[in-house]
Amino acid sequence: MTSDSLISLLIVDDHPVVRDGLRGMFESAGDFTVLGEASNGVEAVELTARLDPDVVLMDLRMPGGNGVDAIKELARRGARSRVLVLTTYDTDSDTLPAIEAGATGYLLKDAPREELFTAVRAAADGRTVLSPAVASRLVTAVRTPAAPADEPLSAREREVLALVAKGTSNKEIARALFISEATVKTHLTHVYGKLGVKDRAAAVAVAYDRKILG
Repeated sequence: MTSDSLISLLIVDDHPVVRDGLRGMFESAGDFTVLGEASNGVEAVELTARLDPDVVLMDLRMPGGNGVDAIKELARRGARSRVLVLTTYDTDSDTLPAIEAGATGYLLKDAPREELFTAVRAAADGRTVLSPAVASRLVTAVRTPAAPADEPLSAREREVLALVAKGTSNKEIARALFISEATVKTHLTHVYGKLGVKDRAAAVAVAYDRKILG
């Protein structure tokens, strides 16, 4: 493969052994290149700005700067890189803040290597990636008691949501559907209300759970 076709990675973890293991695993796969490593969230933000990787593989609990704060800062800066959380923690106090901060996906460190490779490729394409345990927890957290009586999504709302699930931005959705960004935001507001969620990742998770997508 040429260097242009490789998916570039930044590995963020406070344990050198974990970083070494991930680097070796990805570089042996053939379609990835590791641009650098960081031991905390502050370093991650600095290196992402300098190296511009396709995907940042982010741990959450790290001394010297945690992963959620780093994800928020990258989102604030408008970083191109997608953030895929890779951690041992799947509690609500870890999962929801990371997704709300702007993480493209969330995987646990016990994921099989092929699942991890697939997740990184999907994240590079802008698709939301959630491990089954995390998806189940997220759906449980955002589901409302009135879910059985929820109003169904309109055809246009399903179109918008399907594009969101592919990681498409509001501007790109507007261009694809020949509508304004303001109209896209209105559709998303309606989608959130009907699904009982507060953000894009939660909407996608609930939509897959209810078989609205996929």
